[in-house]
Formats: sequence, structure tokens, C-alpha cells
Amino acid sequence: MSKPSLNLNFRSLLLPILAAPLLAIPSYGDSQARIVRLSDVQGDVQIDRNTGEGYEKAFLNLPITQGVKIQTGKDARAELELEDGSTLRVAPNAVIEVPQLSLRDSGAKVTAIHLQQGTAYVNFLGTKNDEFSLTFVRDKLVLTRSAHLRIELADAEATVAVFKGSVEIEGPSGPVTVGKNQTASFDLAQDTHYELAKNIEESPYDSWDSEQAKYRERYTDNSYSSYSPYSYGTADLRYYGNFFNAPGYGLLWQPYFVGAGWDPFLNGAWAFWPGFGYGWVSSYPWGWTPYHYGSWVYMPMYGWAWQPGGAWMGWNTIPVVVNPPPTFFGPRTPGLPGQRIIPVNQGPTPTQLGKSPNRLQIPNNSAGLGIPRGSVRNLGLLSQDAERRGSVTMRIPSAQPTRAWQGNLDGPSVARPSGWHGGSSARMGSSAGSSAGRAGSTSRSSGGHSSGTRR
Repeated sequence: MSKPSLNLNFRSLLLPILAAPLLAIPSYGDSQARIVRLSDVQGDVQIDRNTGEGYEKAFLNLPITQGVKIQTGKDARAELELEDGSTLRVAPNAVIEVPQLSLRDSGAKVTAIHLQQGTAYVNFLGTKNDEFSLTFVRDKLVLTRSAHLRIELADAEATVAVFKGSVEIEGPSGPVTVGKNQTASFDLAQDTHYELAKNIEESPYDSWDSEQAKYRERYTDNSYSSYSPYSYGTADLRYYGNFFNAPGYGLLWQPYFVGAGWDPFLNGAWAFWPGFGYGWVSSYPWGWTPYHYGSWVYMPMYGWAWQPGGAWMGWNTIPVVVNPPPTFFGPRTPGLPGQRIIPVNQGPTPTQLGKSPNRLQIPNNSAGLGIPRGSVRNLGLLSQDAERRGSVTMRIPSAQPTRAWQGNLDGPSVARPSGWHGGSSARMGSSAGSSAGRAGSTSRSSGGHSSGTRR
């Protein structure tokens, strides 16, 4: 989409409707706690958010906090992304717990993961002073330098395979060092027995892990500090949209597959945390950074775009809106007591064509929903075609494409005020969404083997 010249004097409006509640919400950023991103969800993934409600359906971009548990079902997968872009990927039929996500007084970040069952992949980038630990059964590995590894738990054996770097594992009988392209196997019935193989046997989900790692290597922006305090989420910004400069605004970003009638709050959910209230969670595959930092700006001749700046917002986030059109109603947090996660689904989503799950029709204003990361390299060109024709047909190369946001969570959708639409009638035309159900925005809160006994 070509960028028009913007020589308009826009006034910034912060909707007052949520200004008062902000005074009562504690600032998450002032504590030593951290949030990380649930950056990929495929299939049946369940999450226990440590709220006392037990397991519930997990979804993309949900903030992960200390004490959370995640379990994946058959053929399901999940990924956690840390602030520096380090990742933990969880294969099917696995259970993990996050006992620690903290910040030291020095600013160093400490992350602890416990693998209860199944297979997990760790790609730790080794940011200075940061520490990542993972425990399984009675063993523990601690990473302070860059490493890429796989941990598998079976009924009688646990294995640690190191693709990159070197890992030291501490157990009841002492340390075991596992170097690059080596695999350590531990007999769970005998604490002191292990075998060290100088090779790595392929596992069924190694290719998935490798594909995701290559995606991040290709799209991670090393200059992200110019528009975000943290790296997580920035690879998705580069893949699913583009940056541009607008007079009077500076650097802005807009997702592909958007046009007249789209706004940033058509698809997502309200998630409730005790003591903090409801926060907005976007369902778009790029929807992390733009909903925790900066603001969403509306420009009559162009539509909605994300503008970096301001303070990073924590888990109870209600994104800031600037210069909304007159018909844009303010954010309406749910007034439904006892609800945990409430979906909002008003924007168009991709549809499957025929019997093949890999052939999709992508409508304009779907903003990347249903498109697996890295699956197509010419999203910008496809977006232009969708704008001209209303939709495009594409074939997803993945055997299991990421499904579009379906909103199949428990509980009703949030009602939207009658007559709402995302843009002015002169520019935006009819709304892409229906006139019922809604969420909105303004403010912040916070080869050989050796065996032996460990010595």
C-alpha cells in the first residue's frame, strides 16, 4: 500500500473513560516480577494461570507470569518468548511449570522452568547477566551463555541433546557436562548412572524447532531498540507488517492485510487477573509489542497505525489510543463477574477452501490471522492484492497451519455499543465487524559413547 503524504495537524486524545481506574491499579513495572509472552499456540494447549481457576484454554499473546503451568495435548505445541528473544518450545503431550520469573536488583533476569513430562526445546541467547534454569526429575541445568538444546522425558529415561553451546547438568551425584552435538541420557531408576553419546539422534519435532529458530534468525531486528525496550515480538512485526515515517508522527508501523474498516481491537480477548482486573490480549500473530508499548494512532487518510514510545505496560494492559475518529467508542472492560477469559471476535478471519486445510482464503482486514509465521515471504505483495480484490487465496506449506482466531473460549463475547465502527464514515466506509461485541483502549498499568557414574 502506498503511503499518502500526511500534512495534517492531529490533536492527541486520550479517552478519559479509563483514566480513573488507572489510579487504583498497582504498577506491575515497579515490582521485581516479570511477564513473558506465550508466542505460539497450536492445537489443544491448556494453561493454569495460578488464579485458582485451574486449567483453561490457552491462546496466543497471553502474558505468562510466575507460577503458570502449561500442558499440550496430542499434536499441540506452544512457545514462550523471553524479553531478549530467547525461547522455550513445548512439543505435544508435555507439561511445564514456570516457578520463577524475576528481576534482580542489578537488572538481570532470572527464569526457571520445570519440565514435568514430554519434550521441550530451549534456545537461550545468553544476554549478559541473565540466567535460565530448567529442572527435570531430580536434575537441574543452568544456562548463563548462549545454548540451544532439547530435553526429553520418557518413563524410564531422560535425555539432554545439545545442538549449540555447552550445558552443565547438576544432579544428586554431581555435574555432567554435555557439549555441542552430544547427548546425555539419564537412567531415572538409578540416580548415579548416565551415558554420554557423541551424537544426536533425531527427534520427531526437531524440524519444527529448527524452522522456528530460522524464522527468528531471519526476521529478528537487531535495531529493535529504536522502537521497543525489548526484543520479544519484534520479529513478528517485521514479518507481518512494515514501518514507515509520517510527518508530525515519525516512525509508525502498520500490519499487512488491513484497510478501510479495520481497527486494532477487532479480535482478541479480555483476560482477568485477581488484584489487577481485566487486560486486553490481542489475537493477532504480531499482537504483543503494539499492545504493551506505544500507542495506536488513527489518521483519517490512512487508518490505524502503531506509534512506538512511552512506558512499557505490564500484564494488565489497555492500550493507549490517539486521535480516534468521532465514532470510535472508548474501551469497555467487561462488567461480567466471575469471568476469566472473554473473547472478542468482530474482524474477518481466513476460511478454508475445499477439503485441504492448507488452502486458505485470506480476506482484507484479517491482519495476518491464520498465516503461520514465515510460511510466505511476500506478505506485502499479497496484502496489496487483498486490498484491491477484497481477498487472496494462498496455500500454507505447513502440514498443520496455524488456525485463525476462532474465539472458542468459555464464556460470552463482550457486547459492543450499537453503531460502533472503527473509522470515520468519510474514510473507512462500513465497518468490517458487526455492530455487537467489542473491546477498546486507553491507558496503561502496569558418534561414540561413554558411560559412568557422576562424580
